[in-house]
Order: sequence, then C-alpha cells, then structure tokens
Amino acid sequence: FPPCASGDSDTLPLSACACVCVRTWGFSPQDRSAVKIFLLFFFFFLVAVSQDSQRTFSFFSFQIGFEEMLSRVWESQPRVIKFSRRHQRGSSANSLRRQKRDWVIPPINVPENSRGPFPHMLVRIRSDQDKDVGIRYSITGAGADQPPSGIYNIDPISGNMFVTQPLDREERASFHLRAHAVDMNGNQVENPIDLYIYVIDMNDNRPEFQNQVYNGSVAEGSKPGSSVMQVTATDSDDSTTANGMVRYRILSQTPHSPIPNMFTINSETGDIVTVAAGLDREKVSQYTIIVQATDMEGNLNFGLSNTATALISITDINDNPPELTVRTFSGEVPENKVNVVVTNLTVVDRDQPHSPNWNAVYRIVSGDPSGHFTIRTNPITNEGMLTVVKPVDFEMNRAFMLTVVVSNQAHLASGIQSSLQSTAGVTISVQDVNEPPVFPVNPKTIRFEEGVPAGTTLTVFAAQDPDHFIHQIVRYSKLSDPANWLKINRTNGQITTMALLDRESMYVKNNMYEATFLAYDNGSPQASGTGTLQIYLIDVNDNAPVLIPKEAQICERARPNSRINITASDADAEPNVGPFVFELPSFPASIRRNWTISRLSGDYAQLRLRIPYLEAGVYVIPVIVSDSGNPPLSNRSMIRIKVCPCDNNGDCSATGAVAAAGLGTGAIIAILICIIILLSMVLLFVVWMKRREKERQAKPLLIDPEDDVRDNILKYDEEGGGEEDQDYDLSQLQQPESLDHIISKPTGVRRVDERPVIAESQYPVRPSMPHPGDIGDFINDGLRAADNDPTAPPYDSLLVFDYEGSGSTAGSVSSLNSTSSGDQDYDYLNDWGPRFKKLADLYGGGEDD
Repeated sequence: FPPCASGDSDTLPLSACACVCVRTWGFSPQDRSAVKIFLLFFFFFLVAVSQDSQRTFSFFSFQIGFEEMLSRVWESQPRVIKFSRRHQRGSSANSLRRQKRDWVIPPINVPENSRGPFPHMLVRIRSDQDKDVGIRYSITGAGADQPPSGIYNIDPISGNMFVTQPLDREERASFHLRAHAVDMNGNQVENPIDLYIYVIDMNDNRPEFQNQVYNGSVAEGSKPGSSVMQVTATDSDDSTTANGMVRYRILSQTPHSPIPNMFTINSETGDIVTVAAGLDREKVSQYTIIVQATDMEGNLNFGLSNTATALISITDINDNPPELTVRTFSGEVPENKVNVVVTNLTVVDRDQPHSPNWNAVYRIVSGDPSGHFTIRTNPITNEGMLTVVKPVDFEMNRAFMLTVVVSNQAHLASGIQSSLQSTAGVTISVQDVNEPPVFPVNPKTIRFEEGVPAGTTLTVFAAQDPDHFIHQIVRYSKLSDPANWLKINRTNGQITTMALLDRESMYVKNNMYEATFLAYDNGSPQASGTGTLQIYLIDVNDNAPVLIPKEAQICERARPNSRINITASDADAEPNVGPFVFELPSFPASIRRNWTISRLSGDYAQLRLRIPYLEAGVYVIPVIVSDSGNPPLSNRSMIRIKVCPCDNNGDCSATGAVAAAGLGTGAIIAILICIIILLSMVLLFVVWMKRREKERQAKPLLIDPEDDVRDNILKYDEEGGGEEDQDYDLSQLQQPESLDHIISKPTGVRRVDERPVIAESQYPVRPSMPHPGDIGDFINDGLRAADNDPTAPPYDSLLVFDYEGSGSTAGSVSSLNSTSSGDQDYDYLNDWGPRFKKLADLYGGGEDD
C-alpha cells in the first residue's frame, strides 16, 4: 500500500499494521500478493462495520469488488516458485545439521474469460543452482504438452510460465502440471515440482430450464399447500459459489381467477404448490404460469435469469350430480315388439364430458316388476334410451308408470349431495296391434301306424286368435308337407291323409314325419301364425328282408375256409326284423345237392359247397330269407357265385377268374387275334414312316424336270367372273389333262410349251459320303449340266397363242424397225450354249436363211 511504502503509519494505522505484519513475519516480496488479498478483504470488512446502514456494502457488491480485486492481483507482479532444497548430511561425524523443511507450493489461481493480453505471465520457476550452471526449464502435463496442449508454456531460460489464451472453467476447472529443471546436457538438476492451477469461476452462464414448457395438474377443490409440479433449472457455473446458486419465483399467472396468486413456488427446490382454495374446473380448467430462475442466489441486479412456462391443468372431480331435464317423460310402444326405443331421457352434468364423473347410469326403481324395459346410455349424448326388451301385451297391460333414477359411474365427491332432479317419472302407453293366431300346442305330436289308407282323419290342428276384443275369422292352409301326404280343412283345421303313410320313406326321420301349417285371420293388416304337426309312425311288417352281397366267388374244390358270408337286412323296425331264417329252395334239386347254408347269428349266415368239387363257372344260387314279423315276410334272393380254381392260399388264379367270368376258348382266341392285328398295323405304320424319311433324305439336290412347274400353266380352282365375264370360256385357262385335243386344234389357238424329245443330259451323281471339299465342285458340275441340258425348262420351242381377232386398235408391230444401222452380227449367240442354239440359227443363218 502507498502508506506502507512511505512508512507513514500515522496516516493509516491499519495499513501500518499491515506493513508491520509483513515485515515482521518475513514474507518475501514475491509472496506479498496473497497477503494483499487478505488485508484488502479485512479492510472492506472493517469499513462495512464502521459505516451506518445507508452506506453498508452488500455481499454482492463486495463479491464483485472481490472479483475485480482478483483480476488486479492476477495482473500484478507474479510470484517466484523455487525448487525444493535437497537434504544434505553435515560434515561432522558427531552430529547432523538440521535443514529447513521444503515449501508447500500453493495452487495458482487463474480467472476464466480473461481479456488478456496474452500470453500472460503466471509465475516464475527458479532453481537455486541457476547461478552456478546453465538451467533449462520445462513443464509437462495436460495443458502443456498433453491435450489440450498449448494452453501453458514456459521460457526455458528465464523460467517464466505463461498462459496463452482465455480459460473456461465450464470446460476444465483445474490443471496439474510438473515443472522440470535440467542442465545444458539434459541432466536433471532439480526434482520435478507439481503445479496446480485452478480456474476461478465467473458468472458467465444463465440458468437453463430442462424444459421450456412444464405440464402439471391438480384436482379441483384442492386444499392450500397441495403439490402441483416441480420445475428445475441448472447453471453451468460453480454450484458452490453464488454464480451457480439458482433461485425461483413466479412472474405471472393467467387467468387471475379467483385470485391472482393461486400458486407459489419454493425458491430453492422449484416446487409449485397451491396457496389458496377455490380451484374449480368448471370455471377455470387451466392456468398458465411464467416461472423465472435467477443465479447469484436470486439477486435481480447482478444475477442472470431465464424463464419457462408451467401449464397447470385442473383435473375434474365428481362435484356435480347429473340432473334430468324434466320431471316426467312419456312414450308409447306397440305390443309384441322388442328392441324398440320408447323415449330418450335427457340429462345435464357439468363435469368433464366422457369421463366417469360425467357418464350417466340409469336405473328403473319401480313400475316394471316383469322386466319389460331397460335403459341404455347413449355414449355420445349421455341420454338414456328407454328400450323394450320383453314384449308387452295390450290385453294384459295397457300402460306402465315407471320411476327412474340417474347417477354417475363414479361416486360423488366427499361432501356432495345428490340432486332432487336426479329422479323422474316415465309414462308408457301400449298400442294394440293385430296379433297373429296362435296354436295352443306347437309343435303337436300324434301317433299313427304306417300304411293307413287315404282319407283317414288324423287330428284337428286349430289355432286361437289372441285379440279377444276383436272378433276375427281364422283360416288354415298347408305350408310344408314334404311327401304331400296330408291336407287341412281351411275352416276348422282338420288334418286328413291323401296317401299311404310310409315309415320307411326318405322324408321320415327317426319314425317322425313333420308338416307345417299356416293360420291367418282377416284383420287389417292380416296376421298369420305357423304350427308344426309331428306324426310318429308306428312300424308294421311291410318290408321283406334282402341279402347282401349279390355276387361272390368260391374255390372249385371244397376247403375248410372256402365259404361265403351273407347278411340279411330289413327296412322295418323291431320286432319286424331279425332273427332271420335262411334256407335253400328244394327246386331245382341240384341247389341242395351242391350247396348248403347255415345261420351264424340272427342276421348272418354262411353258404358253402356240399360236394368236394364243382366245375368252374358262374352259378346263380337262390336263397330264401324270412323275418320275425307277425306274420313273417319272406324273400327269394339270387346270389351270383363264381366258382374258380384256387392257388395254395385259397385265392382265385388269373386263368380261373377268366374262366369263371364265362369266356369260352373261342372268345379268348378272338381277343388274341384282334390284339395281334392291332400290333401289326402299328408296326406297318412305323416301317412306312421310316421308309418315307429315308426317301426324303436320299432325294437328289436338283429337282426332276417332270416336277418343275416353271413356265407351265398351273391349274387353280375356278372362282368365276363378274357379270361382264360371263361370255368368256374360262376352261381355256385351265391346264389340260392331256395334249390330244391341243394337237388336233388349229395352229394359233392355244400356247403349249413342248419338251424336246431327245436324250436327257447326265447329271453328276453325288457320292453317298462326300468329302466337305467336294461340295463346291459338285454344285459347279451340276450347274454346267443344267446349262447344257436342252430338255430343262423353260423349253426352247415354238409357242402357240390363241388368236384374238383382227382390228386391234394398237396397230401392227411389224412396222417397227431396229434403230441400229447396217447388219448386226449374231454369231455370239452360238457361244451361249444349247439353249440358244435355235435362236442362233434363226439370226445367224446368213442370207440363205
């Protein structure tokens, strides 16, 4: 301090005392910075105590001044840090020399966000041996030579340590470095010392809410002090200092009903609670609160702030009972109708719609002892739909007086009483309608024996009209009669048969035959009802038994296991069925002589040979079977049995089966001959196909002249001409079958190509296995032969054309002369081969020609 520097202790005794302390305690000039901080803090404290309340420094202003003070101290002359001294033994052998203890190096404090200038010197590292030898200084650790590297560096000669850039405590709050001292050869001179650098926090971060919008809820009617929600804000600054201490407060509340301050917030925890009663969802369903978070322990002058929105929903409780809109409801319903809505009961409930506190539940408390009605709630409108679930009868009840009560699905809140308007009366009138006739017994069952003759009266199936107050006539008709056995009297309902009743009919199920009849009245509108008549048919013995199977086979030689099992069946029922009696007829006598039958049980018997051997063949054996009816019925059934030779296992052999089938030797031979003929035809067809294939492959390369169709008139089907062509002889255009009529025809009537009658040229024959290199020679030889062949078409002969008559409008072509002057030499035509020989003779013959 200046007074201390001048030594004027009278001017400021406190400073003088400080100077005395510094000088007395022996602080080095390099360590006076820390002492200055302490004395300055103590000085402000004394001044604050000595002043009155109007001039008292607040804690916050003091803290700001303290931060400025730290910045100024940081910018003052840095201290010198020396390496710790090494312990040495004394030179005397009798005693040890006591050395001073090493210094404990205090940490280095650096404020964050410093504005420089950079690099800024922090401390000076010095070794006591720098006077004797040359020392080189270095630092290692995170921030120096390790990431984040380059923040700190040191002058290797002077030992001055610098910070090169602003620091951010939120990124890194401290650094641990090590200082090293080596000689010029790199040998360690001092032990490394640890340097701890702490970044001093500044209030450079605002509080941040975790959400911009918070949603909470509280039930309506809640008491003061009820918890609503909690908001949370965080500050990246040091939470152990005022820079990171956040405080909360409510800025505004919307709406202000019933009072502007319905909620409060805990300044430290952010818990929002109610402070007043009167929350009513039916009046205000949601509140919007703006919450502010401020650091510096909530100081609005120096702290940084941020805001968030809290939406508080008021949840519903069942504090409003449902109320019916009127005291009495009315409606009407036709009789015998169900699922008909008689009337709708309307209700009002101010609670939250479509919630258990709003959903209505209706009950009928009186007036409906038989349960004809129920009330269903419409889930959309909350109305009660009074519905008929059990038919009402006008003849029994013409009107109903009901009492209904409405409530909610949820119970009313504590202290809330139900309203008197939750109860109402309902008057229901029943409308009379024309009801259909009703059969008293439906279905009606009667018993009759089958086979009763037509015209038999079975019963009277009458219906009654339930409309007692109206006299109406009932008529009857048949609705369903599968077998068409019955008829009904349309006036009185008497049932009469029209045919024999047969229990064995396909329309009878379990001895029961059903028919349906219709009864209708003459009301308006007409009504009808149906009734079912069930006839139980009692069985009589009217069906003879039958045997199965109808065909069987047996070995020609009697064996123990060679037998035929037969079964008897009867369409009748007990007691007109088995046990059955099986027997063979006495005529013809060969039946009982060759065969025998024995009963195994009531329905089964065995048929087997009586003699040791029977010639193979087909035999028709009659068997008489009788049932146990009274009187019994008998049936003569024919069984077709194939007798065949058998193998060792008792099975018919293949030849035996054929013989048993009744085919003679002649039939078998005929079948074999047919098979041989069929195979021969197939073989001939295959041979013919292969021969044709060989002929096609062996056909020469050049076509036969007779097959050549060039320059010939081809014969096509005649399609006829139009009306203008009817005078022409179209046969002149057809190819003639022979040339006799052409030869006898006058010259100039028809053109005919004539083939010269000379020896044909010999064409080269291609070897069966030619060499690939010979194919070209073969083609050239064939070409030369064709050129020199006068018999090859087109034929060089005089052509004959039909005479078309005189008087042509085109004139004669004989007057056309050649444009060439002088005689022309046609001798070159002789070099063109035999085909142009006649042409060469005509033009090259000279003057003699």
